[in-house]
Amino acid sequence: MRIAFDVSPLSHPLLGIGNYIRGSLGGLVEVAGGEHEIVAFAPTSLRGPDRIRAALDGIDVELRSWRLPFSHALRTGWSALGRPAAERLLGDVDVLHFSDWMFPPQRGGVRATTIHDLVPLHHPEWATARTRSMHGRKYRNAAQTCDVVYVNSEYTGRDVVETLEIEPERVRVARPAVKDVFRPDGPASDLGAPYVLTVATLEPRKNLQTLVEAHRLLAGDLLLAVVGAEGWGEQPFLGDHRIRRLGFVSDEELASLYRGAAVAVYPSRFEGFGIPVLEAMASGCPVVSSAHLSLDEASGEAALRAEPEDPAAIAAAVERALGDRERLSAAGLEHAKRFTWRAVGEIFLRGYEEAAR
Repeated sequence: MRIAFDVSPLSHPLLGIGNYIRGSLGGLVEVAGGEHEIVAFAPTSLRGPDRIRAALDGIDVELRSWRLPFSHALRTGWSALGRPAAERLLGDVDVLHFSDWMFPPQRGGVRATTIHDLVPLHHPEWATARTRSMHGRKYRNAAQTCDVVYVNSEYTGRDVVETLEIEPERVRVARPAVKDVFRPDGPASDLGAPYVLTVATLEPRKNLQTLVEAHRLLAGDLLLAVVGAEGWGEQPFLGDHRIRRLGFVSDEELASLYRGAAVAVYPSRFEGFGIPVLEAMASGCPVVSSAHLSLDEASGEAALRAEPEDPAAIAAAVERALGDRERLSAAGLEHAKRFTWRAVGEIFLRGYEEAAR
């Protein structure tokens, strides 16, 4: 098969969706083993091709990218207009797998996409106007046209079936894994005092203000270290002397921070899966995660859970985790081993093949 795989979002810093795209493509290339031709493609910004090449470093895949001014508008227009077909740019394909930023027209072959969550539909207040518009159009197109829809969790799969009314037989669950850099051996960060680590873009859905309030309830010199890119909306108060705002960091720095942390806390109100939970576990760090059902699969039985809107419950869970670090660390390591990008690649390829029959 000749498979065209949209990597447009890799032109931005790799957060949850970007990491899933990169990891799933890597797994697909590994499974294909030269038997199938895979072409990564991206109509992208003027700087996009260089960033995408850097993101795909280590994955042996052909990349076709086009530098475009006003790339977002052009992708949106291409999707809405419905022409020209993607084959005009890519040649004939057996599979077209598009991502979050567009839904390119195609003449034939299997049509596939990945849906990471339905946050813009359920909680529009937790998404920007641009995200609501872009994802809303993509959801409608996926429901109407896709032969196979991949999701990152059973939770998202049920949501897609119930909310978008996509037949269950079109949906495939492909849970993410983490990069190899997240492992228990290696350097551990030292911030001068024990610290709780949280990793999230600074936006309302990630619920960091509740974590800040929970941190105030914790006694002693325990710091709160906040890793994450600049976001939008109402921001958490990070001016306390016991809070360290670290911003966006490299994967190597993040792995070191996980290894040095006393506990990692993920208080999100809603996720598709929750990759940082798995990253922390794979690095040997005990985890406290939100009790929201969307985090059940990432957390398994290896994390302590707390109601995301209850600072006292989060603080109590952190204290329990501090007293049970050895057991939680071991359980997290075992849980994280269950997830591999190769398995994701196998699910993708099997879905394409079944849809092509």
